[in-house]
Amino acid sequence: MLHETLWQQNMHLAEACLDHPFMRGLADGTLDPEVFRRYIAQDAFFLNAFARAYALVAARSEDEKTLNAFCGLLNGVLQELQLHAGYAKELKIELTGVQPYPQVKAYTDFLLAIAWGRGMGETIAAMAPCMRLYAYLGTALAKTVTEDNPYQEWITTYSGPDFHALVTQLDSLLDSMVEDSPAVRDAYAYAMACELNFFSAMLEQSA
Repeated sequence: MLHETLWQQNMHLAEACLDHPFMRGLADGTLDPEVFRRYIAQDAFFLNAFARAYALVAARSEDEKTLNAFCGLLNGVLQELQLHAGYAKELKIELTGVQPYPQVKAYTDFLLAIAWGRGMGETIAAMAPCMRLYAYLGTALAKTVTEDNPYQEWITTYSGPDFHALVTQLDSLLDSMVEDSPAVRDAYAYAMACELNFFSAMLEQSA
């Protein structure tokens, strides 16, 4: 299946994300709280763009089943934003007027440009890595997380069945609606590279 082919082609980037110092800090609970605060603000900015990209894809749907599927995925992103809003309240993070880091803006600009100006197939391919990667990371981290880990809620969210159901749904749409092509492979690979750059950007700000 195409979703598995694309994932395996970019597995080295997924493994680099899992081994990233940011992710290792989440895994053992030692991540600097200030770094996590920056991450929540930047990720909320990203998710707002991700939600708009879903809305643009939904608008192109040619049947009710597809429309409902993308609306469900969009609702999943809105639920993630609610999680971030909870973090923001608890950690006193201001989410309005967030200035994105260059790596984050490059990612969101790419997603929105491809959603506005390219075909549905390339757009789905550009959005799928984020979902699949977070499920992969959450599942891996859940195997070793302890109850006293301050980031347990994050890990539980992305390793949980509700999020994994959304990932399966998007992968299914990728398989059924997207034809394999160099443009599709490039979009998927670029998005995965953006994910790795995103994590690096969180740590570079404190270097």
